[in-house]
Amino acid sequence: MADIFKETSVPENGKFEVDFSRKSVVKALNPITQPLSITLSNLDLLSGRFPVTYLYFYRKPKLGNFEAFVESLKTSLAQILNYYYPFAGQIVPNPKTSEPEIICDNNGSLVIEAHANIPVKSLDFYNLNETLQDKVVSVQPDFPLQIQVTEYTCGGISIAFTFDHALGDASSFGKFIASWCEIAQNKPLSCTPDHTRHLCARSPPSYQPSLDQSFIKCTIEEIQNMPMTHISIKRLYHINASSINMLQQLASVNGVKRTKIEAFSAYVWKIMIGTIDQSHKRCKMGWLVDGREKMGKGKNSMSNYIGNVLSLAFGEASIEELKAACISDIAGIVHEAICKVNNEAHFLDLIDWIECHRPGLMLGKAVLGQEGPVLVVSSGQRFPVTEVDFGFGSPLVGTVYTCIERVGVGYMNQRLSSKGDGSWTVSAILWPELEAALLDDPIFQPMSSSHLQL
Repeated sequence: MADIFKETSVPENGKFEVDFSRKSVVKALNPITQPLSITLSNLDLLSGRFPVTYLYFYRKPKLGNFEAFVESLKTSLAQILNYYYPFAGQIVPNPKTSEPEIICDNNGSLVIEAHANIPVKSLDFYNLNETLQDKVVSVQPDFPLQIQVTEYTCGGISIAFTFDHALGDASSFGKFIASWCEIAQNKPLSCTPDHTRHLCARSPPSYQPSLDQSFIKCTIEEIQNMPMTHISIKRLYHINASSINMLQQLASVNGVKRTKIEAFSAYVWKIMIGTIDQSHKRCKMGWLVDGREKMGKGKNSMSNYIGNVLSLAFGEASIEELKAACISDIAGIVHEAICKVNNEAHFLDLIDWIECHRPGLMLGKAVLGQEGPVLVVSSGQRFPVTEVDFGFGSPLVGTVYTCIERVGVGYMNQRLSSKGDGSWTVSAILWPELEAALLDDPIFQPMSSSHLQL
């Protein structure tokens, strides 16, 4: 573990400031003997390369101080990197294909130590634009995995885990964080990570022509010039369990039970249509779908597969139809859209579609902002929250965040709150009209320190 620098700065009076005190590179304790390269799968190429952060806040540890906490974190990180060795590697272009690949050379992961000039309860948990970027979350592009550990004046701590999306998706990162916690608590590992990236195209590749309507090959210029540039407001909400249960009851009629995420999506879609330019006659909503269960059956289980196994489902309806529809009707549209994607045939076709369009950048058309206002919903229901305990206690809150400034779609990610009562924490990237509508909504509660029981 090598220290890179130590510096101090004096915060301005009355302003939330963070002092970055030290950076360390943590390497695997027992690295693989020979560096190896991992070729990204087609689904990795579709997910692309951008930083995604999982953020947790903790009370002051009962035992030890901040320095002891950080040293303990580094020690267990060096151990878990033995198993998740790609996370200590480098992502570089392949000299022949120009496509990115992971070089597992134990270059290390970056740990940043920082100190805030306020207590945790004084943080603005609602307005993430002001609170997090370049303060509680900072990104150094040379490291696919970096961790920022920040101490607050009350002794509370936040940990921001930032991953390059080429390393994997939420399922992969959840496995990594859960395994790290097991190592930290001297527990046996419940997951043996699978780094094979074995999702290959068929020979010859073939796919349903409908995929050409949903996905597109694009250039970096098109990504940099996405038209929906006003989608930039980052907010955090709390939703009570009673509200979620009520929405599920409204969505489940005539003996048909809808999932909580289907009911939630229907409710949000109903709100969303009132916040877009009425020149649009139709409206889309999207959902991230994890294909592990459908792609890995029986002995070929993909539950421990590390990488990206994601696709996008999109539902579409006319504005008039959505205005007239009740929650259960819209939940039916949501259910049907997700079912079209949540199957093995779709993922096999998608892998082949990507094969036919390589090399280059590929995205969902709607994600590129070319199809008007779209909101994508992602369920983090299985992502660890209360379990993220490094031996110093469970977190007060856990959420997801991205420092990307330019996006072509709105985004919502829900996960169980740390209360353990069935309530949700919802992270969102919104356009101004939708943010204003949610502020007036009785179900979406702006996150505050009171929700964290501070």
